[in-house]
Amino acid sequence: MILLYSCTPSLLYSRSSLPLCYHEAMASHWLMKSEPGVYSIDDLRRDGKTHWDGIRNYQARNNMREMKVGDRVLFYHSNADPPGVAGLARVVREAYPDFTAWDPDSRYHDPKSSRAEPRWYMVDVEFDEKLPRLVTLAEIKAKDSLGEMVLVKRGRLSVQPVRPREFEAVIALGRSGSDR
Repeated sequence: MILLYSCTPSLLYSRSSLPLCYHEAMASHWLMKSEPGVYSIDDLRRDGKTHWDGIRNYQARNNMREMKVGDRVLFYHSNADPPGVAGLARVVREAYPDFTAWDPDSRYHDPKSSRAEPRWYMVDVEFDEKLPRLVTLAEIKAKDSLGEMVLVKRGRLSVQPVRPREFEAVIALGRSGSDR
C-alpha cells in the first residue's frame, strides 16, 4: 500500500471518486453504517458474521469492491439518537454480487441487476468488538484531528474509507470510559 498524505487536487481519481492519494492512504480501514433498528453491533456480536447487503449507492458499492479480507471496519449506528461508532468488525470475504438485488420480494430488489451483469456487491464482515462507549458523531466533529474524515465531509455515504490515524483515534475515544 502506498501512503500518500499530501497531494494536489489535480491527481487522478480512483473508482470511488475520492482523490487517489486519499483512498490509497486509507485502503485497509473503513466505516460502514447500519441503522441499529435494522442491524446493530449487538446483532453482529450475536451472529458472529454477516453479509453486508442492500448497498444501492455506486460510490459505496465501489468502496466495498476495494475491500480486502482482514480490512478493519468501524461499525456506525446511523439514524440513531445519537448516531455514532458502536464497535469494530473485520472483512472476512471480499466483494461478491449482492443476491438481494435479484429477489423480487427483497426491499433491495433492482430489476436492472442480473446474475450475468450484477450492479451491486456485498462483503462479509465478522464481529470484532463492541466499544465500551458510543463515539458520537458530535464528538467526532468536535475533534480537530478528525475534521477531515469522510464521515465529517460527506456524511451520507454509507461505506467510506478511513485513514489509519483516524481509525485509531476513534477507537481510543470509544475505549475511554464506559457509558453502556
